[in-house]
Amino acid sequence: MGLEQQIVIAVGLDLLVGDPRWFPHPVKFIGQMALWLESRSRALIKWETLAGVITTIGVLLTICLVSIALLRVAAHLSGPVFEALSILMLFTAVAAKDLTRHSTAVFKALELGDLELARKKTGMMVGRRTEGLEESELIRATVESVAENMIDGVVAPLFYGLLFGPVGAIMYKAINTLDSTFGYKNERYLNFGKFPARLDDIANYVPARLGALMVPLGAALIGLSAQNSWRILHRDARRHDSPNAGWPEAAFAGALGVRFGGLNVYRNVVSVKPYIGDASQVLEACHIKKANRLMICSSVAFLIVGLAVRSLVY
Repeated sequence: MGLEQQIVIAVGLDLLVGDPRWFPHPVKFIGQMALWLESRSRALIKWETLAGVITTIGVLLTICLVSIALLRVAAHLSGPVFEALSILMLFTAVAAKDLTRHSTAVFKALELGDLELARKKTGMMVGRRTEGLEESELIRATVESVAENMIDGVVAPLFYGLLFGPVGAIMYKAINTLDSTFGYKNERYLNFGKFPARLDDIANYVPARLGALMVPLGAALIGLSAQNSWRILHRDARRHDSPNAGWPEAAFAGALGVRFGGLNVYRNVVSVKPYIGDASQVLEACHIKKANRLMICSSVAFLIVGLAVRSLVY
């Protein structure tokens, strides 16, 4: 079985079952290791930026060596064991099902008219404060999260998996987890988290742009506006303060005919994001379901194109 078949099986498993709650997910292990190394590097190195660099390199080197060692042991045991482990590693790197699961939980809470539950469920997806948010703002936060996390949770792991196999997918997941753990602009991590945050930006640079280019195609497949998706992508992708998040958000905003951006609050710090898209439609709960379908179709389109390119190259 080749890498292409392994990736297709892994994506299929993710779309069918997602991450089982009982399964010891590698991301949890990576996060715990990162925090363990942080405390030790801070104790040994007083320059916070350097301590962050050492912690990041230590985590990535460990994950790389452990992944390669496990695959070599599996290959030594038998071909089927190696293939099963490869599929498992790729499967744990992709999170499309979990993304739809979390966003659908917000949709169901809104359908029930339970704003408090919707705020709680939205808070599980986003970093901004959700207390007191009205329905339209909860929908905006959820749809923005689906758009942005299509890259982190699906496209980027597939991109690095297609290039470098299971180890590439897991290494990307480690970089993304380090950013999620340390990439905060607060007193504790402003300097310590500079390197992992920048590394995450670099790792997502190409996947964000390639993934965004698939959104108009995904929009066409489900009856949304591919033309407007492309127009807003071209016009607004660079408005976001993140070097990467604006690309998928602009493509989604155009396809859905909605506007993202505005006032957000992160740990009592007010942040006004630039507007992306045109408010042709009022944000409603149905846009969450549309965003989920758009995310799935765009991700599958990326996978098909990626597999085709890989087959031509190799």
